[in-house]
Amino acid sequence: MKLLSFVLNGQASWGAVSDQGIVDLGARSNGKYADLRSFIAAGRPRELLAGIDGAELGFDEVELAPVIPNPDKIVMAAINYREDSTLPENIPEYPVLFLRLPSSQIAHDAPLIQPRSSEKLDFEGELAVIIGTGGRHIPAEGAMAHVAGYSIYNDGSVRDWQKHSHQFTPGKNFSGTGAFGPWMVEAADLPIPHKCVSLVTRVNGVEKQRTDTSRMIFDIPYLISYISTFAPLEPGDVIVTGTCAGFGSKRMPPEFLKPGDVVEVEIEGIGVLSNTVEAEK
Repeated sequence: MKLLSFVLNGQASWGAVSDQGIVDLGARSNGKYADLRSFIAAGRPRELLAGIDGAELGFDEVELAPVIPNPDKIVMAAINYREDSTLPENIPEYPVLFLRLPSSQIAHDAPLIQPRSSEKLDFEGELAVIIGTGGRHIPAEGAMAHVAGYSIYNDGSVRDWQKHSHQFTPGKNFSGTGAFGPWMVEAADLPIPHKCVSLVTRVNGVEKQRTDTSRMIFDIPYLISYISTFAPLEPGDVIVTGTCAGFGSKRMPPEFLKPGDVVEVEIEGIGVLSNTVEAEK
């Protein structure tokens, strides 16, 4: 099942995707579950998901929101894919992690904002893991039971600000740069990591990145276990699992995004996240 968040007539809600459109489960719950995060925290009760073959809303009637608009935390991984040229000495001993602010997130089809302070906006297609059951000191062998589902992330990065120091924080938190969507696919419908899935990023229809989840250096169970050791995970938390080679700043010559560019990230079994770059007003 695919679950998403949206805004209808100025009111935030959430729902499920059917063959015909969107079922407004926020309205159906009569306020019991105000958002997708609270539904996940309640264990995703299946009775609310019964009888959703039809549709109450078309995609053209709503404005999509980031899948989880209000996570307690977004933990991002870096340097987490092996490339054919990766030397053993270049593989980190522990995950390289940083945090992204929820306020930096945008939805599918929302503008990806090139900030006025930089012309070095870059793209990074990534798999997002959404936590269903929280916990602390989660063992890797039981970690997948804590996953609610998966989505797509474009970790838009302002490279010059990212390189101001050894800390990634400034370049990874500009407003309008964290694209997250279009929906969450429940874990039961996409059995990662037992199933390897492909990830492709395109800019203006031209492929720039391609990898698959078998190339992760630190897999999803390890990331969940490692992160939960220092920070209790909460339902609705998002772990973004890193990107592969091919992003703009490492190309020769570098290829940074500019207004009018369309970035698409496609992950097998989930769909396509698409955003058009706009200049900051």
